[in-house]
Amino acid sequence: MKLEPTENSVKPAVELWSFGFKYGAIDANLVVDARFLPNPYYVPSLCHMTGEDAPCAAHVFKDPGTEAFSEALADLIHAMERAFGEQGKKSLKVAVGCTGGQHRSVAVVETVAKTLRAADIDLSVHHRELGKAV
Repeated sequence: MKLEPTENSVKPAVELWSFGFKYGAIDANLVVDARFLPNPYYVPSLCHMTGEDAPCAAHVFKDPGTEAFSEALADLIHAMERAFGEQGKKSLKVAVGCTGGQHRSVAVVETVAKTLRAADIDLSVHHRELGKAV
């Protein structure tokens, strides 16, 4: 269903968060579980990296399903951003979690953020667990 813009239409603030389920979920409009994706934690040369590091992200995205998942998530967030704006909502918070919040969720959030920014969606990115011991 297409919502028509109203006089209350706004451009909601979009926040993308990565987090680790073992530290507790994040309260968000949409919480997504990325624990089904390839896990760099079990690769000795990658486990001390994060999803911001190219080799680690490449491992997460080695499965073609990861790219499809990220594209579908970006499409969903884009649709939600438009609908939230048309409803006059001022913010949209999306959280992507994996076990520890260091690898998979970070790589996915960074990729989705890049896709959304290319679609002219302003957003902020937060990685709650980065800096915690793995």
